[in-house]
Amino acid sequence: MVKMMCVSILALVAAILLVTVVEIPVVEGVTCSPMALAPCAAAMTSSSPPSATCCTRLREQQPCLCGYMRNPSLRQYVSSPNAKKVSNSCRIPSPNC
Repeated sequence: MVKMMCVSILALVAAILLVTVVEIPVVEGVTCSPMALAPCAAAMTSSSPPSATCCTRLREQQPCLCGYMRNPSLRQYVSSPNAKKVSNSCRIPSPNC
């Protein structure tokens, strides 16, 4: 179980690093950076509740979520059931893309 969680976290980190070299459209006033969601990695890959930092970062990155969902490297993370649970816990509505 621990090995599976480590593999999931490493996959998330690898995807985030890959995306940093891929240009993501920037919404006015917001710098879209998947790395900003790093504090949410534990909550998105397990049943842990999101931290206050995670919710703050998710709120800041909310205008970028549709761009992340269109990115094949990130889609599986931002549209996963755990990601939706994190959004609901943080009281952030799912984007209509």
